[in-house]
Amino acid sequence: MPLSRHRRFPRSRASVRDARTFVRQVLTGWGHTDRLDDITLCVSELATNALLHGAPPGREYCVSLSLDGSVIRLAVRDSGDRQLDTDVPEADREACSGRGLRLAREVADDMGVTEEVVGKSVWVAFKSVSPSEGPGEVAY
Repeated sequence: MPLSRHRRFPRSRASVRDARTFVRQVLTGWGHTDRLDDITLCVSELATNALLHGAPPGREYCVSLSLDGSVIRLAVRDSGDRQLDTDVPEADREACSGRGLRLAREVADDMGVTEEVVGKSVWVAFKSVSPSEGPGEVAY
């Protein structure tokens, strides 16, 4: 049976740090830490995007994790009406922003956007090594 956890975060700068902490605690508790750095990077980028572009003032965003077999899925859902295309062009070399979705797409095994009744969920998926398997024995 799949495992899942979710948590809502306020629209504040500190919430991105709190989202990273939440993800690290959940994955450590599940014993799936082989992709921890990649997943932490992705939650940071997706939560920042939700904070800056997706969650209207006064609203929250939600971070959810699920584990189904050897696949970890991270989703960040916001309630904003801004459309999102995960096929973003490469950022200008001198730009200070605009790389988050590209980074997430590069480190994740899969990525997508699910339109919700209100808002959207941006999700990334990772193949993970089961705690009972040794390195090099990834179950796909």
